[in-house]
Parts: sequence; C-alpha cells; structure tokens
Amino acid sequence: MTESRNLAELVNDRIDEFLESRASILAHLGDDLLPFSAFSREFLSGGKRFRASFSYWGWQSVRSAAGDVGQPTSDELRAVVTLAASLEIFHAAALVHDDIIDNSDTRRGAPAAHRRFEKLHTDGGWDGDGDDYGRASAILLGDLLLGWSDEILDEALALVDRETSIRVRAEFMRMRTEVTAGQYLDILEERAWRSRPESEHRERAQRVVVFKSAKYSIEAPLALGALLAGGSDAQLEALRSFGLPLGVAFQLRDDLLGVFGDEKVTGKPSGDDLREGKRTVLIALTREAVPAPTKNLIDELLGDPALEPEQIASLQATITESGAVDRSEEIIAENVRVARAALDAAPLGAEAIERLSELAETVTRRNY
Repeated sequence: MTESRNLAELVNDRIDEFLESRASILAHLGDDLLPFSAFSREFLSGGKRFRASFSYWGWQSVRSAAGDVGQPTSDELRAVVTLAASLEIFHAAALVHDDIIDNSDTRRGAPAAHRRFEKLHTDGGWDGDGDDYGRASAILLGDLLLGWSDEILDEALALVDRETSIRVRAEFMRMRTEVTAGQYLDILEERAWRSRPESEHRERAQRVVVFKSAKYSIEAPLALGALLAGGSDAQLEALRSFGLPLGVAFQLRDDLLGVFGDEKVTGKPSGDDLREGKRTVLIALTREAVPAPTKNLIDELLGDPALEPEQIASLQATITESGAVDRSEEIIAENVRVARAALDAAPLGAEAIERLSELAETVTRRNY
C-alpha cells in the first residue's frame, strides 16, 4: 500500500480472509452455525474504519520520522493491516455486547445482533423466550469475535521481532482491560448516579468518556501502530498527547449525535441515548444549568424506553436551551486544539502529522 486511501480496502480484504478461515471451522460443526458466520461478516462489512486509520498512521508516523525509508516490505505491510483488522474485529465484538447492555434494537441502520438471533427463534417457532435466546446467542457471538480479534493479532505479531511483539501485546491487553472497565463505569453511572454528589456528576461522566471510548478509539490504536513500528518513548508520548484529547472530542461529538443525530446518518433512532438513560457529559452540563423543577423532569424522563417523539423533542429543546450543546461544542473545539498542538514539533513524519490533523477534523466534524 502506498496511499492511505487503500487502507480500508486492504483491511476489509484481510478481515474477509480471516473470517473465511474461521468459517471453515464452524462449517465442520454443521449448518446450525451458519448464522454465526453470516452475522460476523455483516457486522464487519461496514463502519468508518477509524481505528484502522489511526493504527496505520501511528505506524507510518514513526516509520517515516527518519525521512524517506522507502516502501514497506510485504511482511511490514501485512503486519500493520492485520493489526488494523484485529482492532476492527475487537470493535465489532464490543458493539455486539454494547447493544445488549443498552437494549439497542439497531446498529448501523439494521437490527442489532441479539435482534437478529431473536428473529431466527421467532421464524423457527422454537421453544422458550425469543428475547432470551437472542441475547444469549449474541453474547456468544460477541465472545467469538473477541477471541478472533486476539487470534488475528497473533498473526500480526508473528511477523515482527519478539520485543516488538511483547510491547504491542501489552498495549492491546491494556486497551482491552480499560474499555471493559469503562463499559462497567458507564453502566454504573446509569444506575448509581442518584447516590453520588451532584458536584461529581460531570467528572464521573468524563471518566466514562476517557476509558470507554477516548483511549480505546484513538489513543490505543495510535500507540499500537507506533509500537509495531518500534516507536520511541518520545514518539509514543506525542501520539498519546494527541490521541487522548482527540478521543475525548470524538466521544463528546458522538454523545451529541446520540441525542440529536439524524437516523440516516447514525444508523440509530434520534434521541436513542435519551431512551437508554445515558448519563453523559452533555446531560451533566444540562443539569448544572437548569432549575430544580426542570432537572427533576429530565431525571423522570431520561432512561424511559417508551419515550414518545414529543417527549424526545422536549428533552432536546431543554438541552439546547440550557446552553449545554454550545458548551459541549466549546469543549470539543478545545480538545481538538490541544490535540493538534501536541503534533507541533513532534518527532514524527511530516506527512503523517498532516494526515493525523486531517483525521482530527474528520472524526469530530459536526453532522447532526
């Protein structure tokens, strides 16, 4: 690969190659496993491939830092593409589990995994409860994808030296631990927020942003790519200083989309985060700015899965009128500024710095 525009195609091909190898294993167990193969392919066929892009440019930023190093060898290219594929498979596993936890019916404009399995149950006229079957099956699909992300990572690490392999593996395991912990913190905040002091709500929501999304979506992919290229401590520090604030901005933008986003763009119903009861930074900012009666109304409605469209519209208006949207936009802009500033004089390749700056704009662009 000579240009980043080919990255998504290469990652898609690598994922397809890997899934084909695993589909043959499932096929030996019989036709009953066909949905696992089919749903895996469907969930991995879409997405923006942001994590793949950040891992690639983390790798390229280190590789090109010393100047013109020429085209990568076939093994070097396969290693970084395979690493990128492992991140995308890990992300798919996280989404499958996240949709179960959040009781989300859709993903990217199509039924979530547990709803697909539920339909199999319904269409087959099988015994028991379809919802229970769908959730149990989707948990197993997520587990399978999680295991596969580890297996394909091993294929990437087999192409590099032992020291590099150890460093990349350690970063991947840290990412996996942190995002799982971040998911738990998200669940905790939805249920335990009343027991926490009001003064802590925004700080606790910010902690969820960092560990559930920011580090795993941008900082860790950058670091993994840089480590695969043998990055120095200084290079890793520069990329982390760029990746973390950008990851925060990315998630704050996602939180705005979760409340105001167009279903045609997000693939989820507008206001979905309100029905799920997400205690985001946006909600914390809103509650800080409104009088007690309005705050009580927010708390009464937030998390009701049966919210009517007019109730969604009312909550959206309250959030906007409180100034929380404008404040979120200011925080996003400031985090993007801090991220870009971290690239100034960073010991990284010039082209990679330019591409990373472009990615910063892409992942935080306003589109709701």
